[in-house]
Order: sequence, then C-alpha cells, then structure tokens
Amino acid sequence: MTAELELATKKLDRNGFLDIDVDPTLDLIAEIERLKKEKNAIILAHYYQESEIQDVADYIGDSLGLSQKAAETEADIIVFAGVHFMAETAKMLSPSKKVLLPDLKAGCSLADSCPPHLFKKFKEKYPDHIVVSYINCTAELKTLTDICCTSTNALAVIESIPKEQPIIFAPDKNLGQYLVKKTGRDMVLWNGACMVHEIFSHERIVKLKARHPNAKFIAHPECEPHILEIADFIGSTTGLLKHTINDPATEFIVATEAGILHQMQKASPHKTFIPAPPNNNCACNDCPHMKRNTMEKLYLCMEYEQPEIILPEWVIEQGVKSIDRMLEISEKAGLGLAK
Repeated sequence: MTAELELATKKLDRNGFLDIDVDPTLDLIAEIERLKKEKNAIILAHYYQESEIQDVADYIGDSLGLSQKAAETEADIIVFAGVHFMAETAKMLSPSKKVLLPDLKAGCSLADSCPPHLFKKFKEKYPDHIVVSYINCTAELKTLTDICCTSTNALAVIESIPKEQPIIFAPDKNLGQYLVKKTGRDMVLWNGACMVHEIFSHERIVKLKARHPNAKFIAHPECEPHILEIADFIGSTTGLLKHTINDPATEFIVATEAGILHQMQKASPHKTFIPAPPNNNCACNDCPHMKRNTMEKLYLCMEYEQPEIILPEWVIEQGVKSIDRMLEISEKAGLGLAK
C-alpha cells in the first residue's frame, strides 16, 4: 500500500470517502472507462445521481432494476453510484464480488428512520404478522424482514400474500398508506418517511398547475397522501419515466427526486419537465445523500478500490432471503429489468 493510499484509508473511516486530491486536468470520463475495462468493473447508477454519473454508468435504474442487475452481473467489481442500502443489497446478492460505494456517507433518511433494534421490539408486538419492508432499508433490517419490495413491485408483493395473513409494512408510511388504499389491506405501518418526498408543497403545486394547464402532474408513491390525491399518475421512478415517454402530453410536473429529469429529457427532448416545488426556498427535491457521489469520488473509488462494502456473513445469509423472495415474486408478476 502506498503512503498516499494508507493515509487516505485512515481518513476513509472519518470522511466516508478517499480524501485524495484529483488532478483537475484529468479526463475523468476516459479514466473511468479505462478502469472499467482494466478491472472488469460495472457501474450501476440510480436515477437520482448527478447527470454526468448517469452518463458514464453501464446501467441506470431504480431499486428493482439495480437489484436485478447486481444479481446477474459477471463483473468482478460492482461500483454502486447510489446510497448505502443499495450497495448493501448488491453485496448481499453478490457476496463473492467486491462492491464499492464512492462515498460511505451517502446514506438514506428513510433507511435511517427505522433503526433495526427499535424495529425488532416493534415487531415483537405483532408475532403473527409477516414483515414486508421497502428495499430502502438497512441490511440489518432486511434480516428482520420476510419479503422486500420496491415501489415497482410493492403491489405485486402485497397481493401475493394471503388476505387472511396480517402484515407489518416498513419503513415508509406514505408508500404503506398508498398500498392500503390500493389493496384494501389493513396493514400495520412503521412511522418512517423519505425527507425528499415529504417536502413537496400542495399549495405551490396547485399554483404551478394553474400556470401550466396542459401539464400532467406525476408523483412517486413515497409522497404524502395529499400530494398523491392531485396526481394524474402515480408510479415508481421507472414507472414515471416510462409514463412520460408514452403519454402524449408535452409538459410534466414531476414530484420525486429531480435527478430523474435528466433521463426524462434524454428520452423525450421535445417535452418539458418541471420539478415539483418544495414547501421552502431550498432545492430540497435533490437528495443530499445521493448527491454526495461525484465524478471525482467515483474515479477514486475505482482507482483504489475503496470504500468497500463489507457485511457480516450472518447479515448476508439472513437478509438475502427477503430479497430473493422479492425477486421471485417480481419474476412471476412479469416485472423484468427496466430498460
């Protein structure tokens, strides 16, 4: 190990990423492409990443598509341009592969809202309930989960469970309420939420719709119920993207993390996409955790193969069962990889 890398690795524990200066004249795109070939690495990027990261990724998708791609890849190294729970999921599905995350502090407010030790006590109050957890949760919470789900397959997962079987749904209360409304199931909901999807302003959206009367308002089911009530279409991140491609409307107001607008604009350059306004004056429909990843950090993590996601064997063995069950249900429901 070089002195430079040894120092950076020591700093890694404190900062969550390799603290090494990158030559500003370096062609990061060319270097990343070189490293992908040399190390047989694949870059998986969530739709909420910065546009330049999306453009160098081998696969761009939502939680379901990324989980499926992580399970099928033949690469030796998986570089996950996303947040911590996504990289953990990739590691659980490919335990023999090296999984890298550009910034270890790229966390998730929703995952953080459901600490496993507290959820375990909560679960003990409902011993006859099956646990369905949104994939936006920690690896340890997945060990307390019977079936994972994403916003793409959540409805299929709930409908696969016998109606007489009571359910705990965690950690997203808004997605849970949406599923209760769609399925009629009386589920016990954990009180968690995503910071990005809880800041959209109903009043400002209504005013924006008035200024753009031909625009369709589309929303992710993690949004609060009063936002979903006025939506023309509700869907997963991939579902929203597909809808904007297939719907004849040429204007869309989009209530989810603004990173998806890059793919929407690329797929439909003749259409207009407007991010739904938050209830304050900051750009809070950008996820600060997702945006911790940068091209510089992506390059460094590939060059030095740090930070690496390491999980205890028991977490992988117990937690992967809930993911495998989700993927089985998705396959039966015909929910293949998002293109």
